[in-house]
Amino acid sequence: MKQFTGFKGRTGLALIYTIIVLLALICLLPLWNIVAISFSSNQAVTANAVGLWPVDFTTAPYQKIMADTQFWRSFGLSVLRVGLTLVLNMFVIILMAYPLSKSKKQFKGRNFYMNLLIFAMLFNGGMIPTYLVVKNLDLLNTVWALVLPAAVPIFSIILVMNFFAGVPKALEEAAVIDGANQFTVLLRIFIPVSLPSLATVALFSIVGSWNDFFNGLIYMTKVSEYPLMTYIQTLSVDIADIIKSGGNAQDLANATEVSNRNLNAAKIVVAVIPLLLIYPALQKYFITGIVVGSVKE
Repeated sequence: MKQFTGFKGRTGLALIYTIIVLLALICLLPLWNIVAISFSSNQAVTANAVGLWPVDFTTAPYQKIMADTQFWRSFGLSVLRVGLTLVLNMFVIILMAYPLSKSKKQFKGRNFYMNLLIFAMLFNGGMIPTYLVVKNLDLLNTVWALVLPAAVPIFSIILVMNFFAGVPKALEEAAVIDGANQFTVLLRIFIPVSLPSLATVALFSIVGSWNDFFNGLIYMTKVSEYPLMTYIQTLSVDIADIIKSGGNAQDLANATEVSNRNLNAAKIVVAVIPLLLIYPALQKYFITGIVVGSVKE
């Protein structure tokens, strides 16, 4: 890299790395502070004495979250929701993006359906009409109330459609000459070479359905049917409620170890962990595309 040789080049490279490190610290330090708060005592958090390391280390916030059986039920519901949403999203995205990526001559109704998708993306029915539709279909308090309203991610369809449109035509023409039909072309050529794009929209689907808590509040009237993000939003520390419910001295002692602030920090950590486990599995698809260099035009 000749541009980084010599004193000026090395100085410029050092400046670039310095800026990158500073930007990384700006992003990471607040998250690390949240982790430290989640492992700190109530007194230290209340006194704003927590920096980058836990003060009076405790796992009481996590114990409060993990000890609740409803937490694990909500966790399972969220995993089921993410799985169903991902499968349904990918099925719809692929089957809609493929024909829309064709030219107007190949798919005569392309412009009509494309305009319909764009219109639906810009102007949706709104919260109340959607709720009435879900209610009239008897989907309240079911996982399908969380899955079906998000079944057609239009932005992801357009993203994959543009990626499909960039696949070299020579690949499709060679397959057609060999006798392949459209489904074979889609399964054997377009999907394999479009894995980076499909991995991206899959990550969008996973993160969106996992982090969503508002739909759980709307469509679920029973706490037992709350997804994880909705349920942990309801967790709080209320000593008055413990006293009213006849809690013993041990319950009060445990409650004083936790405040809403470090409990909320623990919620954030618990919510992020599954996404941190999933992202490395998809990261390789963001680095390079399979299409690049597949055909020399």
